[in-house]
Amino acid sequence: MQSTLNSQSTLKSASASTSLLDAPLPQLLAEHNVELVESSITDAGFFGAFVELKDGSRILSMPAGRSELEHDTMARYLLAQVFDVDVPAMPAPIITTKL
Repeated sequence: MQSTLNSQSTLKSASASTSLLDAPLPQLLAEHNVELVESSITDAGFFGAFVELKDGSRILSMPAGRSELEHDTMARYLLAQVFDVDVPAMPAPIITTKL
């Protein structure tokens, strides 16, 4: 099971992990100029992808049909990975790949 990250962004702030965990997801996405889009990938092992385009726009692509808990958890985890927020690793078999 894999998620993909493609970004050169960093966010280093003492409050980053707090806001990452506490802020409503739509607010968190808006604060970091991240557009949430529904992925066309239907593979059960795909949990999402974060991409930062050359023009600086940011996209968080998440699969449809997942529970709200899974969607929220994976979105926050991917954002934490991209913005270098120190969070515990996800349990196997979930891995993230930075391209």
